[in-house]
Amino acid sequence: MTKKPLIPTVLAAAMLLAGCSLIPTYERPAAPVPTTYPGDPAQPSGPAAAALPWQDFFTDPRLTGLIQTALANNRDLRVSVLNIEQARAQFQIERSALFPALGLTGTGSRSSPNAYQAIDPTQGSVASQYAVNFGFTAWELDFFGRIRALKDQALSQYLATEESRKAAQISLIAAVASGWLTLLADDELLEITRQTMVTRDESVRLTKLRFDNGVSSEIDFQAANSQAETARAAYAQQQRARLQDENALALLLGAPVPAEATAGGTKGLAGIRPMPDVPAGLPSDLLTERPDIRAAEQQLIAANANIGAARANFFPRVSLTSSIGTASSEFSNLFDRGTKAWSFAPTVTLPIFDAGRNIAGLNSAKAGREIAVAQYEKSVQTAFREVADALAGRATLGEQARAQTAQADAEAVRYKLSDLRYRNGIASALDLLDAQRSLFTAQQSAVATRLLQLQNQVTLYKTLGGGWATRNNG
Repeated sequence: MTKKPLIPTVLAAAMLLAGCSLIPTYERPAAPVPTTYPGDPAQPSGPAAAALPWQDFFTDPRLTGLIQTALANNRDLRVSVLNIEQARAQFQIERSALFPALGLTGTGSRSSPNAYQAIDPTQGSVASQYAVNFGFTAWELDFFGRIRALKDQALSQYLATEESRKAAQISLIAAVASGWLTLLADDELLEITRQTMVTRDESVRLTKLRFDNGVSSEIDFQAANSQAETARAAYAQQQRARLQDENALALLLGAPVPAEATAGGTKGLAGIRPMPDVPAGLPSDLLTERPDIRAAEQQLIAANANIGAARANFFPRVSLTSSIGTASSEFSNLFDRGTKAWSFAPTVTLPIFDAGRNIAGLNSAKAGREIAVAQYEKSVQTAFREVADALAGRATLGEQARAQTAQADAEAVRYKLSDLRYRNGIASALDLLDAQRSLFTAQQSAVATRLLQLQNQVTLYKTLGGGWATRNNG
């Protein structure tokens, strides 16, 4: 007799293992992108970006220190990590429904019925009842896979959250690298502007001297003075931009930008350690290399599992309540021989009429899957476009940077010659001022293009899925 209560539990476990699943068979949607990138660019040799640890791509120690600080302090990344913990806990909650929740219950009651309620007045006016039971309540047998579908959905949501954290880390590292490069460019532009202010002040001094001696007109003097003030205004503007860029980088770091992060700033962008070229591979590689695409696919898998849960709502639900324990009218006799008691109470619930609720739930789940398909396809298309744009930049920015550097060198020679001719009275002040203006513009453009070229390398590494692998985890 003591083993009978275990028989229904064993049978229920066997039936649970044999339960069916109503989740549709998952098939990854075809990638809605071409099989190759535009122009089919030549692929440099080397490991794929997703497999290249960020420490091996960003080798400048100043930058690696900033990235480590950001990974430790950034609040957005911290939120992503906490989202993972929340999703993991939700998965564990859904999974726990597959197993009975065992509990120990103790109850006791004493009551005194009135004369009309008492069945046998000779037994006294106070009735007592004590019981101790061990068992489970309302354990649903997952015959049609509803609970397993919800568990699979929660698992996919958890995996999607993990991939989203990796995507957040990639974006953070790229943003820190881009912000640091911008600071170095700001320092280089400030130095160029400072030197321009010195040369223009010298031009003002020479023009004033020539004007005082009647050699040049006041027009030349005022034009030189205007150019000098223009340089001062540009210097103030670049100082403001530099402070704002530093504030933006400090927000990413979650801490002030250390002074050593921009040490050697007079060299500017030319003083950084080079970043390696990474192969782009094929567009189909993005499906496995980009965490944001993998996150979108996990969301799609979760939406697919939700259909299985919605389908299971059309079928009966079977739940069990069972317990074994002791019961007695005397507390002192609660555990004596002959006080054992057990119960076994299955419940079957069959949906008959719900005003279309289950049908609406299934339709909603199917629409959710179609939404997830569209979002997955959009993430693939966006990734393809980002990589294609970065490859276009790699193919053209190098030549543009070379040409603008050569232009700046030519303008520097032109300025020296114009300054020499002006000092010897051969060239006019307008020629000198035009040479100064052209040199300043060419130098600024060269720095801006060089910054774009370096930031494009960072962007290509990011868009190819690089940045979440480290030397610690491989």
